[in-house]
Order: sequence, then structure tokens, then C-alpha cells
Amino acid sequence: MYDALQADLAEARTVSRETDFDSDPVFNTPIAREAMQAVHVRNVRKEAWPKPAARRVITVANQKGGVGKTTTTVNLAMALAQHGLNVMVIDLDPQGNASTALGIEHGVGTPSVYDVMLGGTDLAEVAAPVELAPSLRCVPSTIDLAGADIELASQVAREHRLRKAIEALDVDVDYVFIDCPPTLGLLTLNALVAGREILIPIQCEYYALEGLAQLLNTVELVRSQLNSGLEVSTVLLTMYDSRTRLADQVADDVRQYFGDKVIGSVIPRNVRVSEAPGYGQTVITYDAGSRGAVSYLEAAREVAQRGAATGDPVSGDQVGTADGEGAE
Repeated sequence: MYDALQADLAEARTVSRETDFDSDPVFNTPIAREAMQAVHVRNVRKEAWPKPAARRVITVANQKGGVGKTTTTVNLAMALAQHGLNVMVIDLDPQGNASTALGIEHGVGTPSVYDVMLGGTDLAEVAAPVELAPSLRCVPSTIDLAGADIELASQVAREHRLRKAIEALDVDVDYVFIDCPPTLGLLTLNALVAGREILIPIQCEYYALEGLAQLLNTVELVRSQLNSGLEVSTVLLTMYDSRTRLADQVADDVRQYFGDKVIGSVIPRNVRVSEAPGYGQTVITYDAGSRGAVSYLEAAREVAQRGAATGDPVSGDQVGTADGEGAE
């Protein structure tokens, strides 16, 4: 056991390229820092996380921009894929940032989610494998998606396009993450109708709370009219800065309101998280020992454990109301 621990410590010293642990008083002793880094190294290693009882379709939504929706989507997906789960990311944001972070081509002419939504193409046909994670696939977004809200407006059952595509998916996928644009238009509405769960990333700043009521009202409308099984299952606190009282206040308010739906792991402000997309990677692969990567690993582990513990918190077939199915 002693030899194994020494090996962990030796590996830990080479895993992270940053020294963020030094800025936190909790880690401000050599023994504490090495012990925590050793734990982090073990977390990064290939350990099998439990599969959900049924496929989990998780919509990552928050109409406020800059709260970490895309970063959360790609890092949770990568962490789950690295630990034995089959994952698909659907990039529903016309900016295509999730595609960029996963190293997937999304230039003009690339088969994309636009072809799925408006052309009837199968998801499996346009899903591209992610080079650094064989069990992770990404359905890219292209600039064509920017006009999809207008094009969908005249379509029959316009709110159900993505749901039907996911229901028709016949490949082995444990998790489907849908990365939404920072609006509450028809693209986000499709994601809310398609999902059984909503994951809300909330930035630990005051403005992040202002638009939350509007999102929750939209969720209630979708639940009552289009997707009766939809629920907010997970809330993740992002961009946490322990040096500010405001971050603690926002975190306390969110925990008080959402209770045990809030993930225990809090995502700190971390330069590695911001750098990773520039290299076509997630922080999980770019710097596995960084604080950002470790926090996302812990969050992903909790997501996997919650799904296994409850047998899939909102399992069952996708349901649309009779009125909603043919709505125009």
C-alpha cells in the first residue's frame, strides 16, 4: 500500500501544470496538497462508473449567456465517457462552441444537427466520434442553425423535431447531453421537449439569478403542454470565486432554493478551463490535474451515481400531449 501511495504521489507531481492549490488555504501544506493531488490522479484513472437503468437525456439550459453551459456540457460528457459510459453531445447552439471544444469539424457544409432538425437525417449519421474519447460522439452545429428558429416556425410539430430524432436513435447511448443556445427560442424549446432532465449551470454572480425565474416559468409551460415528464434534476454552481462574499451568498441562495438538486462539487474559476477549447479539447483532457478538471470529474461522478441510485430519476418513454404533437 505504501508503494502504491508513493507511486500516486509521484504521478500527481507531473499531472498538473498549474499551482492553483497553493492559493487555497485548505491545501496550503505540502502534505495536504500531495494527498489531494494523489486522490485527483486516482479519479482521472479509468474506473467504471455505473450505467443508468435507462438512457438519460439531459438538456443543459440557461438563457443567460456566459454561465458555463457549453463548458459544463463538454466536460461532463468527456468525464462520463472516460469512465465507461457511452455519451452523445448534441450541439444546438449556432455558435458551435461545443463542437470546437470536442475537436469536431463544424464548418459550412458539414452534416450537422440542422440536417436532423429540418432535413430528417438520423442523429447517428451526423454524429462524429471524438478523437480523445472513443465512447463519446458529437452531433455538430453549423452556422446554418442560426436561421433554424425562423425555418421551424412554419413546420408541423416544430417543437418535437429533436425528440423524435432522439427516440429514433438506435445506437447504444447511456447519456445524451443537449447544449442549448442562450435564448428561449424554438431551438431551446426543442431541447426542453426532447429532454427528460434539465441541468442548469448557475454562475456564482448576482446577474446569473435574475433570469432564472423566466427559465423556470418556461419549464413549467413546457411540462404542462408538451413534455409532462420534464424536471429540473441537476443544478451546478460554476465560476465560483472563494475570495468573494457574493459567490458564497449566491451559492447559499441556490442551495436553499433547489436543495439536494445542487451538485456538491462547485466549479471554480480556473484558467485551464478557459484555455482548453483553444486546443480543441476539454479541460479533462487538456490538464487532468487542474482544479477545474478535478471539479468537473467530481460533478460527473455525482451525476452518474445519482442516475444509478435512483434507477434514472425520470425514466420512461418521451411523452408529448395530443395537442402538442401536432402543434403549429
